[in-house]
Amino acid sequence: MPASDRLRRAWRQRGPLALALWPLAQLYGALVRLRGALYQRGWLRTQRVDVPVIVVGNVIAGGAGKTPVTLAIVEHLRARGWHPGVISRGYGRQGRDCRPARPDSLASEVGDEPALIARRSGVPVYVAPTRYQAACALRAAHPEINILVCDDGLQHLALARDVEICVFNDEGLGNGWLLPAGPLREPWPRRVSALLYSGAQPPPGSSAPAFALQRRLAPCAYDAQGQRWPLQALRGQPLQALAAVARPEEFFAMLRAQGLQLAHTQALPDHYDFDSWQRAPDKPYTLICTEKDAVKLWLSEPQALAVGLELVLPEGFWTLLDASLSSPP
Repeated sequence: MPASDRLRRAWRQRGPLALALWPLAQLYGALVRLRGALYQRGWLRTQRVDVPVIVVGNVIAGGAGKTPVTLAIVEHLRARGWHPGVISRGYGRQGRDCRPARPDSLASEVGDEPALIARRSGVPVYVAPTRYQAACALRAAHPEINILVCDDGLQHLALARDVEICVFNDEGLGNGWLLPAGPLREPWPRRVSALLYSGAQPPPGSSAPAFALQRRLAPCAYDAQGQRWPLQALRGQPLQALAAVARPEEFFAMLRAQGLQLAHTQALPDHYDFDSWQRAPDKPYTLICTEKDAVKLWLSEPQALAVGLELVLPEGFWTLLDASLSSPP
């Protein structure tokens, strides 16, 4: 079992491995609290941009589904008359410059999630080493943008924000301990505007409004040229499923739930770049993967099929979000 999988399993309970790492978690927690105190006292500076900022993030390590939530919020804002843009650090990219992420940008240049957001949303997306730098660059290049959505960055206190959305997957808080003994990036509870969760119930301890979200696969898969195939049309066809995300087995299970025949599955490290990946000659199956993986895999396998995630969010969440913002200028 890879070390990352072993650690993720350890985070589900307070077992021997988590207990062995607990002293390191105490040191990490002390550093997190010290950093927070420095911002509260003004010794570290929080900078504000001239438009509202919505941060979509999480407090657990690994994937929680932030990017689909970001895309859903962007779509909602546009429907309400806003002109949104998206900012990100561009995790996993090779450079450290500030640049736009465009629909044809390489994931190696801007990060896989910004590349996906740019392709899917059609709104300006900028990446930079700091979110504030990305925000300033985006606003300078696109003065019509009147609201920003930050994909990740709940712990990036250097950027002032107006709304904070914390997203949880169905594992919730895990064992409730800080890294590396548990999955928490910072102590919980913390103040946020709203929680979105996909488990049976929201994580305990927070007084913030909590809303259940549902994830489902989009009804169609598509290739690099945009040609679409309904998932129903793929039933009975042997497929090779790839996933380089935090929880690959969840993607495979969703495919199987659609009646698809997975002849072979391959779980790869989260944010895997696919530069060295090669199709096995004894597995000539149709490739199917997540949208995040497709923006990298299509460079060598343009016929691979990508399947997106759709979110169903309760109306109460959208009402709260709208109430947290002024009407668009």
